[in-house]
Amino acid sequence: MINKIQWHNHFNVGVDVIDKAHQRLFSIVLKMIELNEDSEKREHACRETIKYFKSYTVKHFAEEEEYMKSINYSGYDMHKRLHDNMKNKTIPALEDELEEQKYSEISVQHFLGICIGWLTGHIMIEDRAITGRNSNKWVYNPEDEDINALEKAVSEVMRQVFGAKLRLVSERYGGEDFGKGIFYRFTYRSQDNEKFQIFMAYEEKLVIYMISEILGKQLHKIDKTVVYAVKQLSQQMVKRIGVLLKTLGTFKLEKDDVLNYEQLLLAFEKEYPPYSLLFGTGGNGYFAFCVKKLGAPAPQGRS
Repeated sequence: MINKIQWHNHFNVGVDVIDKAHQRLFSIVLKMIELNEDSEKREHACRETIKYFKSYTVKHFAEEEEYMKSINYSGYDMHKRLHDNMKNKTIPALEDELEEQKYSEISVQHFLGICIGWLTGHIMIEDRAITGRNSNKWVYNPEDEDINALEKAVSEVMRQVFGAKLRLVSERYGGEDFGKGIFYRFTYRSQDNEKFQIFMAYEEKLVIYMISEILGKQLHKIDKTVVYAVKQLSQQMVKRIGVLLKTLGTFKLEKDDVLNYEQLLLAFEKEYPPYSLLFGTGGNGYFAFCVKKLGAPAPQGRS
């Protein structure tokens, strides 16, 4: 888990009002990290600091959106959707977890990990794209009804298999750090050579909870047997999600991989999956489900 954050000049967008706001957000997060180390003052101090972080974030988003409109930025609609997702879904969901967990150290770490990952990634990629210093990685903007259908299907399958109640934290998960996790990539191909990948990311805490529920006894650690058992369970879950969405009937599993966190980020390096959902489970850990369509391979010439 990230335990420090520092402003560097490479975060600069090149617009003074935006860069100053980003620096202020960094300083607020740094203060939160420091407050989380004091168990006696954590709840009150973090609650007040998070309120300020939220209000300042909303103010900054409005100023940034005004600037994008003033220069007729072509990526405005997608950029605003990222802002709306953060302020209307991600932050409220994280706040609920903090209240439910009474601002425990791990719940504050969850808040910090998601916010730091989102903030740094958003600045380096999406915000720098405003001034042409980078290109954005959210290149496809799916319809709300498609996202809602996927959210509903994933939530239903998690409920059926593990009795887990999911809450959507973000519909634009970009690989933000939510703690030590286990990551899977499943590659599927159709008869027409259409290919896509599904990424499933579990916080270790959630894996322990899920397997304990299945076994009917408390699991205390994760070994390779658990990792591969969850991989097989995940494949079955994907099949069930496909049935609910009526989309996977003609696709077959071509390859499966167990990834580490760095490999997950590498898979997201050029472009984020258009469907990329992050869920919370009411204190039992985080879970992400991401779908990325791949181009069909070029036809091979005859030898």
